[in-house]
Amino acid sequence: MFSMSKDLKEKLIPFSLAAAVILADQITKALVVANIPLYTIGWSFAGDFLRIVHVANKGVAFSLGSTLSQSFRSILFSLAPLAVIGIVIAVYFRNKDFNALQRWCVCGIVGGGLANIIDRIFRPQGVVDFVDVKFYGIFGLERWPTFNVADAAIVVCGILLIVSFAFSVKNSSEQNEGQEK
Repeated sequence: MFSMSKDLKEKLIPFSLAAAVILADQITKALVVANIPLYTIGWSFAGDFLRIVHVANKGVAFSLGSTLSQSFRSILFSLAPLAVIGIVIAVYFRNKDFNALQRWCVCGIVGGGLANIIDRIFRPQGVVDFVDVKFYGIFGLERWPTFNVADAAIVVCGILLIVSFAFSVKNSSEQNEGQEK
């Protein structure tokens, strides 16, 4: 009978978040595609503060690269992210220093990345984005660029990961200072 080590189990369990992000992202995108015509507003909340819309993003963040040729976009925006995700997963399994929060954050980022890659491969019109938030002219933006569940997971988990690393470095330097005295 196969028995998993505690270390391996601790590293595998956070991948449930990756699976949940992919599932939630693909379900919400399917609902948007089925219920809101492309490039229209489906629902507005709190006036026009939050809108559920249906747009197709052929580029990456903020539609960067959307004017590139379809074949180049397919390679650049599908294969390159897959390679990066592969490297991230390899580092994830080799690293013994990640704490639990960092493991969960990495898996949330991986899930978001894979969910958007699924769109890039299976949706020729582009990645489905649908959350549209008013930004009141901050940074010159009347509205924040439209995003989806995968994008939100990547951003939230990325911020948490950076904060976690910052606290880890701070705690490590404080421990080193304490040992030197």
